[in-house]
Amino acid sequence: MSVFFGLLENVLEEGLIYGIMAMGVYITYKILDFPDLSVDGTFPLGACVTAALIASGANPYLACLAAFLCGSAAGAVTGLLHVRLKITDLLSGILTMTAMWSVNLVITNGSAVLPYYNKPTVFTSGFASLFPKGLRLHRIAVIAFLCVLIVKLALDWFLKTKTGLLLRSAGDNPQFLTSLAVDPGKIKIMGLAIGNGCTALAGSVLSQQSESADITSGTGMVVMALASVIIGTTIFKRVKFLKPTTMAVLGAAVYKACLSVAMMLGLPTNYLKLLMAVIFTAALYANNMFSKERRRQNATIKL
Repeated sequence: MSVFFGLLENVLEEGLIYGIMAMGVYITYKILDFPDLSVDGTFPLGACVTAALIASGANPYLACLAAFLCGSAAGAVTGLLHVRLKITDLLSGILTMTAMWSVNLVITNGSAVLPYYNKPTVFTSGFASLFPKGLRLHRIAVIAFLCVLIVKLALDWFLKTKTGLLLRSAGDNPQFLTSLAVDPGKIKIMGLAIGNGCTALAGSVLSQQSESADITSGTGMVVMALASVIIGTTIFKRVKFLKPTTMAVLGAAVYKACLSVAMMLGLPTNYLKLLMAVIFTAALYANNMFSKERRRQNATIKL
């Protein structure tokens, strides 16, 4: 039983951290309808920025903020490539992702892995240091939950504002923005900045959990994030009181649970990426099936 609860807590910890990234990808993929591949570059960017700052003695909370801002800048670059230089969305993301590899190496002084053991992190300093002794064993899950909650509440509030409504329109009906004398390109750049900022923040939090940064940690992140969003919005769509941001977080937890169960059953690590692709394919297929069924029901109602 202790093994089960240990596995559950591990899934919860990583699911919550990756849930921050899933909420960012929800903005780019679901709201903007933008297949943003720069996620694979901005995730390790957040980790590398955090590692470099904490290793030099910076406050870990300020490191999280710096990671978010750097990720937002990278997302804005993707948006500028697409909107101003008229490069396709996929190529814009690939160009930014490729550039981030060199940027991350510069940040880590050419090292593929930058450790910063025994340095203060969000899990060991500040608010976390106030935890009672019995709660310290679960501090990672608690802090990860608080991080997700703060980001979720901030995004939910933002999406209700006038700017947030314009962001929704940029993906659904850009012509409507044009009729309001609003540049849809600027709104799209802003959305990509916010989405990649959340991705970099997730990389920052995960880096502080492991007390190191790895420039290869972004490999497959876009698949994981997209799968999390699709799984969450497909499985929990009928739960009316759940907001899409919550669905994205729950989707990340379900995705990590599937991977953890597979590893626990003895799946070799060499097949992990294959399993990720299979889960993503299944999520896409299920999403398409639900969409077809919904369209069929709507057509029946109209008749």
